[in-house]
Amino acid sequence: MKIFGSSGTRGVVAEELTPSFVLRVAQAAGTVWSSERAVVSRDTRTSGEMFENAAASGLASAGTDVDRLGVVPTPAVVRYCEVESVPAVHITASHNPPEYNGVKLVGDDGVELTVDVLERVESHVLREEFALQPWDGVGSVREVDSANRAYVDAVLASVDREAIADAELTVALDPGHGAGALTSPELFRRLGCDVVTVNATPDGHFPGRQPEPVGSHLTSLSRLVRASDADVGIAHDGDADRAVFVDERGEFVDGESSLAALAAAHLSPGDTFVSAVNVSQRVVDAVADVGAELELTPIGSTNIITHIRALQARGATVPVAGEGNGGVFFPDYRLVRDGAYTGAKFLELVADRPASEVVAPYSDYHTARVNLRYGAENELTAMLDAAESYAETADVEPNTIDGYRLDYGDAWVLVRPSGTEPVVRIYAEADDPDRAEALAAEVEAALTDGRDDA
Repeated sequence: MKIFGSSGTRGVVAEELTPSFVLRVAQAAGTVWSSERAVVSRDTRTSGEMFENAAASGLASAGTDVDRLGVVPTPAVVRYCEVESVPAVHITASHNPPEYNGVKLVGDDGVELTVDVLERVESHVLREEFALQPWDGVGSVREVDSANRAYVDAVLASVDREAIADAELTVALDPGHGAGALTSPELFRRLGCDVVTVNATPDGHFPGRQPEPVGSHLTSLSRLVRASDADVGIAHDGDADRAVFVDERGEFVDGESSLAALAAAHLSPGDTFVSAVNVSQRVVDAVADVGAELELTPIGSTNIITHIRALQARGATVPVAGEGNGGVFFPDYRLVRDGAYTGAKFLELVADRPASEVVAPYSDYHTARVNLRYGAENELTAMLDAAESYAETADVEPNTIDGYRLDYGDAWVLVRPSGTEPVVRIYAEADDPDRAEALAAEVEAALTDGRDDA
């Protein structure tokens, strides 16, 4: 696909992403969808209202009535779509920096659109073929302010509220100035936790930290955990579909470790766990130890969702799935990455033992990540050519489901272009941190040489 990548479409505001583009996407979606009613919503980004206006106009021009939800987390939008049987145009750039925004499309079943439907929408955008209606056929627009409250109620009803409350946990929460600031503090307080917060004011400038919840951005949360003697710290990205954790000592928990712990807790023999090609060996080990099957997809929520639905159609049981960036699916609850729900499920584990002990069995591996930015398309081509050459000369067979993954037994390395940013990502993992860093650095040097020669 040229427009929709691994998780919607994103770009820098007024450069790659403009109101006229969002208008066309909404017009195309309204043309493809058969629904007489649809949703528009957004996260906290400063450009969100502008794009929400464009999306509402595009849908209405295609004859679709519009429910405007305002600022809501992505999982709240998905729940609204499922309950109301309406599709959505959700304006969010998730974890990207403040200058970005994006568009995510959700079906009337409450699931992000699969690749085949996205390709149909994309075709209409590229050909500018829209079923626009005359003056007496345009849709109406109404404001809806109940989506966040209903979402919090739904999460509360779906987790072990009693076990969490009985543990009398103190939770340090960092919504990162994103949409989760409107829902997660209330949720965890209603779960019976003592909640302390940082970066909990909705603000599209993201003054406290960048939206991506990685360890280097969560120093304030780590300090808050230690200062408040919290049992755990929970952080979200901009649209709150991810949750990452800080343990009771104030130490960042690698997302692969928390994913492995959640997988081990919810899988049974014969189940299937779906993850992306950059899956950690610690997750691979956790799935194998339970006796479950592992299936890999290209990186991105769209690809994972598409594969989960295909497996379910064949009768497979997929109780948990996800990636090590904090994006976890619990398909029996709802087929969406849900940061608040994931946080609550992690609290169910912390209710029995400290967070550091929950993830201790899955903390033996070390990861290294490098992002190489490119400008012109020829630089991307040169780096991918260099990656191919590197993979061909390796002494192991590459996995090419998404980029190039090389598994060495004691370590692995993956190189692939991002689906949401103009970067090529390098991931490496080993039980020896020096080995992981050396692998990443070796691939980085090869790709940098290729880019510089472009």
